[in-house]
Amino acid sequence: MKRNRKVKILATLGPASSEESMIEKLHQAGADIFRINMSHASHDVMRTLVQRIRAVEARSGRPIGILADLQGPKLRVGKFTDVKVELKPGQTFTLDNNDTPGDNTRVYLPHPEILEAVQPGHRLLIDDGKLALRAEKCDGKSIVTTVIAGTSISDRKGVSLPDTLLGVGALTDKDRADLDAVLATDDVDWVALSFVQRPDDLAEVRKIARGRVGLMSKIEKPQALERIEEIIELSDALMVARGDLGVEMPLEAVPGIQKQLIRACRRSGKPVIVATQMLESMISSPVPTRAEVSDVSIAVFEGADAIMLSAESASGTYPVEAVSMMASIASTVEKDPHYPGIIYAQRAQPEATGADAISLAARQIAETLKLSAIVCYTSSGTTGLRASRERPQVPIIALSPIIKTARRLSVVWGMHCVVTHDATDLDDMVNRACRIVAAEGFGKPGDRIIISAGVPLGTPGATNMLRIAYIGSDGQSGI
Repeated sequence: MKRNRKVKILATLGPASSEESMIEKLHQAGADIFRINMSHASHDVMRTLVQRIRAVEARSGRPIGILADLQGPKLRVGKFTDVKVELKPGQTFTLDNNDTPGDNTRVYLPHPEILEAVQPGHRLLIDDGKLALRAEKCDGKSIVTTVIAGTSISDRKGVSLPDTLLGVGALTDKDRADLDAVLATDDVDWVALSFVQRPDDLAEVRKIARGRVGLMSKIEKPQALERIEEIIELSDALMVARGDLGVEMPLEAVPGIQKQLIRACRRSGKPVIVATQMLESMISSPVPTRAEVSDVSIAVFEGADAIMLSAESASGTYPVEAVSMMASIASTVEKDPHYPGIIYAQRAQPEATGADAISLAARQIAETLKLSAIVCYTSSGTTGLRASRERPQVPIIALSPIIKTARRLSVVWGMHCVVTHDATDLDDMVNRACRIVAAEGFGKPGDRIIISAGVPLGTPGATNMLRIAYIGSDGQSGI
C-alpha cells in the first residue's frame, strides 16, 4: 500500500472505530498509526484493539504503528451539596482539604500536592478555563482565591494550574498499571506521557520501558516550554497537545508555540505530532470547516511528521470520511508549488557526524540527479530518522529486518517502511533495494536510486556509505 503523501496520519480508536472492519477501513483511508486512549480503554479493551490492529496489518502487508496514550494526573475538585453553585467575579472562594460537600464559598480539593504548591498570585482554571481563580492566601491546607472570571462551578470539574510547578511526577498509579499492561502485550510501539512538566518526568517511564517502546512527550503545560530542549533530548517524539495547552496558555499563543515545537523537533531529528481539534466539526458533519482545512494544512506546511484525529475517528459519526479528508488535505498541500520552498527554508543544519553528513549528501544527490528514491537500511531506525530529518523531495524507503523498528517509523515523515532480511553483501544490498523499490511502485526499470547503509552490513548506527544504482531491466536487480 503506497501512500501519495509524506506526512503521517494518526487516528484514535474508540466506540465508533473499535471493530476490526472499521480499523481496516481507516487504514485503507489513510491512517498510518492508531492511538489507544488509556483514559477510556480498559486493559482488556486495549489488548483486543492491539490484536485487531495486528490482524489488519497482517492482511495489508504494511507495518502499522500503535500508540498507547497514558491518562496522566487528572486534577479535580470535590462535590457540592447542590451539584452546582453560582459565583460572582470578585468574590472570595476557597479550595481546602475538608472533604465535606462544598457551597458557594468553598469546595474540597482532594490533591494535597496542589494545596502545597500553589502560591499567592497563581491562577487556577476550572472546567477548561470556564472559571478562573487567583490565589490570594495559601497555607498548605487551603487556598483562598478571588474569582476573576466565570460564574459557576459544579461537581468534579477539572483543575488546571498554568503558573504552578507541581512536585509530583507525571506518572500516576493508574498510569503505571496501564504501562505494565501495554508493555506486557509486546506489541505496542509508542507510549505517550501526558502533562510532562520537566525532563525528570520522563525518567521513571524510561526506567520501566527499557527501550521496549518509543516515549512520546505530550506538551500541554507551560512549564514544559521552559525546558523544552531538555525534554526533546530525553524523548523519542513529541506531541503538540493543543487542547490542554490552549487551556493553560492564552489561545492566541498556541499557533506560535506549535511552530516553535515543530521546528525544535525538526532540528533535533525527533518526530513531532500535531493534535487536537484538527477536524473537530467532522465529529458530526461529513465535511470540515474551511478554518479546519487551513489548520491541517499549516501543520503540513510546517513539516510536522504526523497529524492526529481524536474524537473525529474515535466517537464521531464520520470516522472514515475524517481520515480520508485529512489524507486529501495533506497530499494536496504537498503538491502545492510553494511547499518545497517552505520545507527547504526550515531545514535544519546537520549534526557534525559522519552519519548526518551521509544523510545530507543522500538528499542532495537524490534531488540534484532527480533519483526515484532514497533507500536506507536501518536496524534501530536511526538512519531512517536522519533521512527524514532532511525532508527530501524524493520518497524515502526504509528497509529493516526488525518489524518493531518498521512499526515505530510509521509515525515518521516520509517513511515508507518495508520489513526485509538484512543484506548479505554489497551486491545483495543493491539488488534487494532495487527490487523493493520497483515492487513497491516507487521506480521502474532504468530508474536510479541512492542507497545508504553501514559497512560492515548489519551494524546498528554505522551509516557510512552511499551507493547510486540503476534498477535493472527485470526490475529484480540493480546495476
